[in-house]
Amino acid sequence: FNPYRALVKSPDSQPAANHVSKSRPELVRDYGKHLWLDPGEKDVQNHSFNVVLDVVKRYDVDGVHFDDYFYPYREKGMDFPDAASWKKSGTGGKLSRGDWRRENVNTFVERVHKSIRQTKPWVKFGISPFGIWRPGYPRQIQGLDAYEDLYGDARIWLINGWVDYLAPQLYWRIEPPQQSFPVLLKWWGEQNKLGRHLWAGINTAGTAKGGTSWPPEEILNQITITRRQTGVSGHVHWNMHSLLQNQSLVENLSKGLYAEPALIPATPWLDSTPPPKPDLNAVANGSGSVKAAWNAASGETVWLWLLQSCKGEKWSDKILPGDIRSHVFSGNAPDAIALSAVDRLGNASLPATLAIRN
Repeated sequence: FNPYRALVKSPDSQPAANHVSKSRPELVRDYGKHLWLDPGEKDVQNHSFNVVLDVVKRYDVDGVHFDDYFYPYREKGMDFPDAASWKKSGTGGKLSRGDWRRENVNTFVERVHKSIRQTKPWVKFGISPFGIWRPGYPRQIQGLDAYEDLYGDARIWLINGWVDYLAPQLYWRIEPPQQSFPVLLKWWGEQNKLGRHLWAGINTAGTAKGGTSWPPEEILNQITITRRQTGVSGHVHWNMHSLLQNQSLVENLSKGLYAEPALIPATPWLDSTPPPKPDLNAVANGSGSVKAAWNAASGETVWLWLLQSCKGEKWSDKILPGDIRSHVFSGNAPDAIALSAVDRLGNASLPATLAIRN
């Protein structure tokens, strides 16, 4: 969701009769190339909140994600036109205009987080803010001030645990000191005192045709850096289309860093109880094939299965949907297999293990 962006203005796409700009025009501001909902209006906060919770309640979603748009990126020579809602708020003298705007966003983020948890505790809530919190944090960093220009205080969301994951958009290369990927990543990791998921947003579009012509090695090196950084538990590609366009990068990832599948890390602050160990059996057919079959133990529904097999001293992983109950190892049968049940929040059971006699 972009909770406050109402409409991209285009002569080829006119808003429907029941669009918010038609039904509640008093809540909408014309600013730059878009129509925006005014975050300072209580009715706007209720409107966007109700849209999010409607989706959570009616659809089987894994998560709710907010992009980096809160107050809009500043148009040259123009401030966001919210004088009426600022005056109506009655906070003059108590909060500065900037602090009031940040408070509007913070209140909304906290409310959405708490309500999702109360409604469906397994649905994750996360945000991908602009990658620089403020220039000077760390000292060498320069660039847009998201705290002052977008009024998005992503650091406080992470410190207060109002998100289950944060994916700061670190769309810069490793070397330039003013926006250094590893320097910014380390700073974000240091803010993650509660151990929420911190997933680096990586500019994979930089390697795509028409992008900034980064070599594939830049992305590979950034992923390696994320795996070494304390406080960081993964990364996110922006965007999937660009990733699939770059065959060289795809081949490098599939042979190296992505050679084995990986589970999304568990979220123990939502639920830390693993499923019971499953029941596992296997039958070898004498021609080098082995059929493994299993059943879930009594308890919660299994979301995924982690099926691991060993040949010699090498283990391989497969991640299977929760409704699967068997798998055939064809040809060169494994020496041993292990199976773990994984719940929707990433908690894995103790593995059921079997040695295979061929």
